[in-house]
Amino acid sequence: AMNRVQLLGRVGQDPIMRQVEGKNPVTIFSLATNEMWRTGESELNQGGESATSSDISQKTTWHRISVFRPGLRDVTYQYVKKGARIYVEGKIDYGEYTDKNNVRRQATTIIA
Repeated sequence: AMNRVQLLGRVGQDPIMRQVEGKNPVTIFSLATNEMWRTGESELNQGGESATSSDISQKTTWHRISVFRPGLRDVTYQYVKKGARIYVEGKIDYGEYTDKNNVRRQATTIIA
């Protein structure tokens, strides 16, 4: 089996470091990736050649990145800043948590 993710995007906020009692610290930040594509219809121009009148559509996807490995965690916390363009490699993790209103929620995280 293989669980591998590669992302290239921009950091959404400066990383934060959290530590839950009895567990190792984790550095967390968000990463935005953009997808762009053309939309529109093909038309024939006066010369009979195909011309495209199109718009460019864009979709931004936000990813939650968690860094547990001690050396990488500390370097990420110290040097990664909001707006930086970075490459992240890791695995995808699906989990559940209960929010402050006692509602069960799904969470998708990239473990870098």
